[in-house]
Amino acid sequence: MIVYDAIIIGSGIAGLNAAAAFPADKKVLVICKENSWDCNTFYAQGGVAVATDEEDIAAHIEDTLAAGAGLCDPKAVEILVRDGMIEIDDLIARGMEFDKDEAGNILYTKEAAHSKNRIVHAGGDATGRELHHFLMAENRQQLLYRSTVTELLMDGRICHGVRLLNDGKCRNYYAKSVIIASGGIGSLYDFHTNARTIAGEVHGICLEKGIPLRDMEMTQFHPTVFIHSKGARKQLLTEALRGEGAHIIDDDGKRFVFEYDERGEMSPRSTVSKAIFDWKEKTGKAVYLSFPNFEEEAFRERFPTIYFNMKDMGFNLPREDVPISPAFHYAMGGIETDLNAKVVGCDNLYAVGECASVRVHGANRLASNSLLEGLVFSTRAVKDIIKRAVYFKFKEFDGECEILIKEGDAERKDELRKIMWNSVSIVREMCSLEKALGRIDSLLKEDIGKLLRLRLKVSKNIVQSAISRTESLGAHTIVEDTSQ
Repeated sequence: MIVYDAIIIGSGIAGLNAAAAFPADKKVLVICKENSWDCNTFYAQGGVAVATDEEDIAAHIEDTLAAGAGLCDPKAVEILVRDGMIEIDDLIARGMEFDKDEAGNILYTKEAAHSKNRIVHAGGDATGRELHHFLMAENRQQLLYRSTVTELLMDGRICHGVRLLNDGKCRNYYAKSVIIASGGIGSLYDFHTNARTIAGEVHGICLEKGIPLRDMEMTQFHPTVFIHSKGARKQLLTEALRGEGAHIIDDDGKRFVFEYDERGEMSPRSTVSKAIFDWKEKTGKAVYLSFPNFEEEAFRERFPTIYFNMKDMGFNLPREDVPISPAFHYAMGGIETDLNAKVVGCDNLYAVGECASVRVHGANRLASNSLLEGLVFSTRAVKDIIKRAVYFKFKEFDGECEILIKEGDAERKDELRKIMWNSVSIVREMCSLEKALGRIDSLLKEDIGKLLRLRLKVSKNIVQSAISRTESLGAHTIVEDTSQ
């Protein structure tokens, strides 16, 4: 059998950066669920948060901890910020180009809850796409497309590889180490900004293997999303728009977010999302993103992706206001890891990026820290793998795949999305959570395929975590039942 030095599940920034970090003599396989660009990195707009200099390190750490509302690991945050500067410098040295002014200085923008401008960006509002193109162009490792991971090959606590369905055939792939970089859970929700392939199924595999997930109730909803498009992934309107002068208004033009926080539109994402939710409920008014401080040519140059995408949907930005709603955006919780991204309690198994919980985001992610996390902890994972160099006698596993999809799964999947959006969204009620848990348990007892079962198990974990945290914290807001 072929044994790789490493198998990486996922081709976003965390997966591709991990692949780049392995020495040239290592044999690495990168698994893509469909195409390489079907990942959240590709759609990331705003940029990468990074301390501008040594003096800014303490402030970046403080901003991250404040947004995380006491649930961050301070040591993990310090690693994120300090190593993040090194990672960005390394990317630039390798040839990655971030946007610059006419004098050749890197441009920084500001996003909510940052105390200063420290967001680097590329291609205007196409930072994720530019980073993905760069990492793909320099990638020298094997990529396996159209491959759905269906199992982690575990012998006790030792991971020996993965089982996957590739072009309709079930195969086992073995490795001395496995890095999970599979992204978040967006497709569990009716309205989300994630790539359509992101559904948390590897999280579900971990649950079935007894690998713990942590802080799964901490789900972030981006406040400014155009949700009236046809596709599953809704059009994100980056926070950088507000950082550079866009306003959130209601039908009367009132900037109502200031009634919830003195920072207005630049409040943390959880605050703005809850303000929009509450204002709509209280007043019945629609909410819009307005662009009074932009000239059309400058807007088109700075935010080309948004400009042309919204133009295709009939909006003339920045002249027209865009109706907005919060939508699911990011999972702060995930597979529990140590500071080197090693999965707690397992050997040969690592998790990096959004799928992982190293607690750099705590209860509410600071804007644009996610791409930085993918860079920092993928590098640390590879360094730890190389340093450990501890391998085990391999065990061969059978190659049978369960039936992944059964009749009726599509309808049940749609029902699950509605359950999660209606009951486990921006504001949560205990009674609604308990009803959601009961329905999910009922669906799990039905004759369903494995992929739906994994989604349901992850959803159940999120609901149970939300029920267990009886007090509001960060992105988790729980209120008294309004029906009583």
